[in-house]
Amino acid sequence: MGLVNGLPAHVLLVHFVVVLVPLTALALAVGAIWPNAARRMGLVLPLLALVTLVSVPLATEAGEWLEEHVDENALVSRHAELGDGLLPWALGLFVLSAVVWWAARRTAAAGAGTAESGTAGATRWSALPVRAAAVVLSLVVAAGAVVDVYRIGDSGAKAAWHDGFSKTATGQDADDH
Repeated sequence: MGLVNGLPAHVLLVHFVVVLVPLTALALAVGAIWPNAARRMGLVLPLLALVTLVSVPLATEAGEWLEEHVDENALVSRHAELGDGLLPWALGLFVLSAVVWWAARRTAAAGAGTAESGTAGATRWSALPVRAAAVVLSLVVAAGAVVDVYRIGDSGAKAAWHDGFSKTATGQDADDH
């Protein structure tokens, strides 16, 4: 992946990652904590996580192309190093989103079948430790993914802008204010 409409593809693709990772993390956390929300989201939850997962290596590949076309420096190297660590978080978001979606469907189906026999409460209680583990794991992965995206974005902004602007207004801009 090189250029898109004259701009490095990384500059465009990274926006998908910056939006989709936090959005997926939020949807996962809400779905894990509130199974009713997971049922309402339905297949959207794992599909959103899949699109997020696919967007990460696309942005990373485009970033590797860009890294070869800019001057080498410590800031760019740090950004590339951090960027390589996002894929496991995105994979975790996808796997947990699929698990939360599957569990919500299974619980809904089991609830419909056990409501007639009066064992719905017993089914809910027996799954409580598994559900609690899923909630904790979902919150950890969601938070980790969002923090990692922030760290990567911050390092990328520093790499891109470290000498690219003046801290004081210059010439014409100063007259406009």
